[in-house]
Amino acid sequence: MDAAVVPLLLTLKVALFATVFATILGIGAGLVLARWRFPGRDIVDAFLLLPMVLPPTVLGYYLLVALGRSSPFGAWLESALGVRLIFTWQGAAIAAAVVAFPLVFKGARAAFESIDPTLEKAGRALGLPATVIALRIMLPLAWRAIAAGGMLAFARALGEFGATLMVAGSIPGRTQTLSLAIYEAVQAGDDARANVLVLIASGACVLLLVAAARLVQRGHVRAEVL
Repeated sequence: MDAAVVPLLLTLKVALFATVFATILGIGAGLVLARWRFPGRDIVDAFLLLPMVLPPTVLGYYLLVALGRSSPFGAWLESALGVRLIFTWQGAAIAAAVVAFPLVFKGARAAFESIDPTLEKAGRALGLPATVIALRIMLPLAWRAIAAGGMLAFARALGEFGATLMVAGSIPGRTQTLSLAIYEAVQAGDDARANVLVLIASGACVLLLVAAARLVQRGHVRAEVL
């Protein structure tokens, strides 16, 4: 059982940090693209959705190049801050966050676009700054869709494999997440361990999907009542 607990706890940590990171960026990007019109907006939208359609290994390669010590950013991190992201759980969290980001972004953008613009105009007429309007008007109205997107992002981060393997590797106890542990167990012919890990991963994802669906349904029912 210890062989299953260690990758499970590591996966939960990676998924949690990835979801927080993806949710913060997804809300900001969704708000900008929902409310501002600027040249190249469609190109930016397509670029932000790329992690959803790119093969995970391709995305992992891009991250490996961008975060590695041979890149300007990776070299600066290591020389200035002493931080290495490659082959660490932090690198795995970044990879999972990038993969999960579109799920939060799409939900947040759709939710912000569905808000009546007159509510924002009323806030501006009252002299409220843009940050207050976003925090006190838009976020309370969009939180259900954002929360559902966050749950889906968490489930996606739980099951991330390709990009995580490219960036963080599969080091037992350090970077070996649940998906990587399942792969290693199958490769080693350890069917008992693989079955336990598969059941844990499947059960967690099913629970998250059901919770996200119910949250969205409640939001639709509330909207119809209002």
